[in-house]
Amino acid sequence: MNTVEKLTAEKLLKIKAVKLQPSNPFTWASGWKSPIYCDNRKLMSYPATRNFIKVEFARIILEKYPQVEAIAGVATGAIAPGAIVADALGLPFVYVRSAPKDHGLENLIEGDLKPRQKVVVIEDLISTGQSSLKAVEAIRQSGSDVLGMVAIFTYGFPAAETNMKEARVELTTLTHYDAILDEALLIDYIAESEVKTLQDWRRNPETWGTTTKKMNK
Repeated sequence: MNTVEKLTAEKLLKIKAVKLQPSNPFTWASGWKSPIYCDNRKLMSYPATRNFIKVEFARIILEKYPQVEAIAGVATGAIAPGAIVADALGLPFVYVRSAPKDHGLENLIEGDLKPRQKVVVIEDLISTGQSSLKAVEAIRQSGSDVLGMVAIFTYGFPAAETNMKEARVELTTLTHYDAILDEALLIDYIAESEVKTLQDWRRNPETWGTTTKKMNK
């Protein structure tokens, strides 16, 4: 775990943008049961954390993609982080909806994205990566070039790695699931006895939590 991964994990846990509840799991919109819930929208309410994320995003983009010409945020969670990073870099900003508007201009991409612009996509959270890659595809179909994607946090699911590779998208994240667990254990947010449960979930998130229910019926 490098310094940025550790610091990002520490900051997300401190403001409770990431919550860990192995004994009282959350239910995701997908229906999955999960011992972790990540809400990176919270960081916008904390100036120090917000500034840290902005600076680290900007640093990564300048180091890896110095030819960048525009920043695109994935709606809705990455609109605010994307906008502040674009502002810090003095670049145009657009955001990509999950679906076209059902009225007016029926835009999928909001803002003024020029053909052949070189774009870095900002995302707040990566699970399987499918929704993020829909935004990439929309940008590519508009005639622009996606240089890469930068996100705050990834669960590290193998499916996400496969999906990114197949879509030819380079993903860089500030922190990840293992870093969160390491930091949470270090600050006594979780107990050593809970680590196995949290690791088991990441291995089989689709079915985690259902086996026990069936056995108890």
